[in-house]
Formats: sequence, structure tokens, C-alpha cells
Amino acid sequence: MNVDQLYASLLDIPKTDLSLWQDFFLKFYRAWFADGRWISYFRGLVTTLEVTVIALIIGVAMGVLVAIIRTAHDQQRPGTHNILLGLLNSVCKIYVTIIRGTPMMVQLMIWGFVIFATSRNFTLVGALGLGINSGAYVAEIIRGGLMSLDPGQMEAGRSLGLNYIQTMRFIVIPQAFKAILPSLGNEFIVLLKDTSLISVIAGKEIVYAARAIGARTYEYMFPLIITAIMYLIMVLIFSWLQGKLERRLRRSDRR
Repeated sequence: MNVDQLYASLLDIPKTDLSLWQDFFLKFYRAWFADGRWISYFRGLVTTLEVTVIALIIGVAMGVLVAIIRTAHDQQRPGTHNILLGLLNSVCKIYVTIIRGTPMMVQLMIWGFVIFATSRNFTLVGALGLGINSGAYVAEIIRGGLMSLDPGQMEAGRSLGLNYIQTMRFIVIPQAFKAILPSLGNEFIVLLKDTSLISVIAGKEIVYAARAIGARTYEYMFPLIITAIMYLIMVLIFSWLQGKLERRLRRSDRR
């Protein structure tokens, strides 16, 4: 007897006579198998991964740019002051302060219902909002890693004839990356889980699919549990990849 036949046979039993496991099976079947609803979860999963990748690219790009500007400003030689760099640093500080000081959900609602109110691509709008939010946190993580290095590293690079960008690229950033990798990994995991928030602006990811299925079956527990398990599996996979990268970097240090 397959699951469809088992489901059909249980429908003939009065609800009051169902055992605990039979009731459990019926609810799970409606949440996953009925009408091919499992396809909706995987469509939402694809959207979740797409949003995560887009937001990750935006967040890393903005985070690196802001971190370099703020670090360059803070590491200016005594007695020197670049007016343009000072202006850019002020803009970056305002950006970081506003983004880190306001709730993610409010930011997404502003992006979806105010700035891009006429757009119908809510998923892309959500990815943009998540990326800009993540950029502020990534910037502070990278800046902290860069500032934690011995200033002599920068001076050594300049003494070798490298300019500021070359010194950052070939000497400072590779060393800082190893120190900030755990914090960056945690931020990316938070970003992956925060994709669930784009459902508030009708972004069609996993939570959106779970809510739609729950509205049809009048039973939200199983759709939400399935959603939680899918997110948990993704986080475990990402954590495993992060741990593997950290171990590889530690082995390269010992060599």
C-alpha cells in the first residue's frame, strides 16, 4: 500500500476514531503530498537560494567598499586629512548607523511598499533590501579585522613600493580574511535565515509557500515544521562547508 492508498483508506475513518499516528499522517500528507504541494516548497527553496546569493553578492560588495573607505580614513598618517575621504567616511558611517539601528522587517517594508511600491518583482526587491542590510554588518566585520592587524603590515607593504590598494589586496586582506572568517560565516547564516522575512512583502520563498499551504489546509503546524527543517538542513550544510574551509586555512598556516 502506497501513501496515496493509505491516505484514502484513512479518510473513511471518523476523525474521532483516528489514532495519534493516523492523525499525524493525515496532516502531514495534506501539508506535503496532497495536490503535489511538495513542489511549492522546492520552488520556494530555489527562490530562497537565489535571494541568498544575490543578497550575498550585494552585501559583500558594499561591505568591502565601506570597510576599505573607513579603514583608509582611520589609518591616515598623522597631520594629513583627505577631504574627499572624510566625506565618504561620513556617508559610510551614516549608512552603517541607520541600517544597524533599524529593524530588518521595517527596512524591507520601506523598500517594498515605499521606494519600489510600483514594482511587482517583490523577490528581487527583497534580495536588494537584504543585501543592503547585510552590507552594513559585513563592513563592520571586515573593518574590525583590518584594524586588528599590526600597522607594521601596511608600512611594510608601502616600503616595498606598493600603493595602498596593492598593499591591502596582497598583504592586509589575506591575513584579515582568516581572522574574520568565523564572523563572516555567522553573518551569512543569519542572511540565509533572514530570507524568510521577504514574505512580508510577498516574496515567494519557503515561508510564503508554507503560509499558502496552511491557508488551504487550515493547519499551519506541519507546513511550518517542514519549512523549519528545510532551513535547518541548509544551515547545517553551510556550517559544514564553513568548518571545512576553516580547517583548510589552518592547515595552510601550519605549512
